[in-house]
Amino acid sequence: MKAMGILSNVLTKRLAKGGAKMAKKSPAPKLADGIFDKAGEVKSDFYTAGFAKTDVMPPDIDKKKYYIAGYRPWNPAQGVLDPMTASAFWLDDNSGKGGVVFVSVDNVGMLSKDVLSAKALLADFVKKTGCRSINILSTHNHAGIDTMGMWGNLPLSGRNEKFMQIMFNGIKKVVEQAYEDRREGSLYLGSHAAPDILRDSRPPIVFSDLLTRLRFAPNDGTREIYFLNFASHSESLLGKNSLVSADFPHYLRKEIREKTGAETIYFVGAIGGLIRMKELDEDNIKSTEIAGSKLAEATFAIENEVKLTPQIGVIKQEFYAEAKNFALLLAAKFGLINAQRKAISTKKYTGYVLQTEMTYFEIGSLKMLLIPGEIFPELVYGGYLSAEESAEGKGPEVNPAPLTEIAGDKNMLVFGLANDEIGYIVTPNDFFLHPVSSYLDGGKDASGRRHYEETNSLGPNTAYKIAEVFTGMMKKVKDSK
Repeated sequence: MKAMGILSNVLTKRLAKGGAKMAKKSPAPKLADGIFDKAGEVKSDFYTAGFAKTDVMPPDIDKKKYYIAGYRPWNPAQGVLDPMTASAFWLDDNSGKGGVVFVSVDNVGMLSKDVLSAKALLADFVKKTGCRSINILSTHNHAGIDTMGMWGNLPLSGRNEKFMQIMFNGIKKVVEQAYEDRREGSLYLGSHAAPDILRDSRPPIVFSDLLTRLRFAPNDGTREIYFLNFASHSESLLGKNSLVSADFPHYLRKEIREKTGAETIYFVGAIGGLIRMKELDEDNIKSTEIAGSKLAEATFAIENEVKLTPQIGVIKQEFYAEAKNFALLLAAKFGLINAQRKAISTKKYTGYVLQTEMTYFEIGSLKMLLIPGEIFPELVYGGYLSAEESAEGKGPEVNPAPLTEIAGDKNMLVFGLANDEIGYIVTPNDFFLHPVSSYLDGGKDASGRRHYEETNSLGPNTAYKIAEVFTGMMKKVKDSK
């Protein structure tokens, strides 16, 4: 343990020094301020929307080693339960501003560098269609093939570049096909509390149990499109699984298709800290099927729909997040993960940062925030631990304002793992590092609680940065009105 502590301190100091030197030679460039893009008035009576879906599976899955991501390294796939897919939803308010696209991929996460690679393939599409926003999100699937590199035969990366190209091409394909599929129709917003199927493994017990649906109903009576958001890790198959699968979202989409004819695109919400499904059966495959079926039932039970006015506003803001986790920085330095570090030197911070982004949407009366990681729900909705309960002995006043409070809308919808995966976004007053081997060992605080999520975070200041950036975004939104 002492040796690990010495190693931790040495690596932290050397990386900080390296970041300072790099900042002097090649500092991270200043990032442009985002602009809220929204037509001043409604210009149509309808939305235009389209959907497409495709498998993103390697053809040689039975011949080559591909690693299951999300639980343990060196877990080669032993077969396929159901395929990983990519799906896309095109939406246009017909204001002349251009449509927007949301892509959902059945993987554990995509780092910004890979998201940009996928978007680069769509440059001609953007020119052709006038698309003003493309967003690529992950379902945080723990039964998919490794897309981040952390679950291979360590210290070797688990990423397979040929598979990544298959995924990038699949994303390009569904975006183009969703545009070709577009039809005129109405968009309805509704939600329903899921049955008692979620568990929160870390205090405080705060999470959203709402399954929220945007339902696109075409004027021509053809098949509908369901756009779903729910806050759960996609990991019902659990760690002993060695079969490739999309986990419970596969069964959710399948049941909706079979019972209604509608196509479904699925996204995760605020899942940090750690929100996942309860085990609903002793058999993990059966439990996963039940989870998907329960969510389908919640979808069918929605009765509070409101029709959304055809008007879309969007603002994207790029920003730098401090990267203090030396373990992740080393993984990036040696190519284990495909992250691109940059160095920055300011009055407040000198060291390495990752460039990432957030995107805020207004679709009719609905407010949506796309976040690049796994944010703790209390950072979204409130309900912080008291000083007596927190690992740091600090009260809730040291935490940033909850994001829904910043938005002025308690019903704002949050999407995680959007356009990047920067890891867990941990509540500051409960951010605890092992006193000796920080970022290598989760450790236990004075109350005996284990703090695993901190080892997979960028550091203690990410939550403040998210709140700061979002506050600036909301000011621009308000100033534009």
